[in-house]
Amino acid sequence: MNALTALSGLSVGGRRDPGWQVQLRVDYVVNQVMQTHRGQSEDTIKQAIQDGLRVYGVVPNKRQISQYAQAISALPQLPPSR
Repeated sequence: MNALTALSGLSVGGRRDPGWQVQLRVDYVVNQVMQTHRGQSEDTIKQAIQDGLRVYGVVPNKRQISQYAQAISALPQLPPSR
């Protein structure tokens, strides 16, 4: 019987950590910005992330956004698609 109780968290309406939807939105926006702003200045990337998060009603954590911007600006630019 104990093995079945472990599956109860997988059911519809199972408990999730607070803020899980916010993190999904942050991940989505950061991935979008990573595809479009690689290799650009950190300030430009920070602004793009903040603008993208504002659309979803997410108030960004400035330290987290700075870390994302620093990592994205260090990436090489993608070649133009044909």
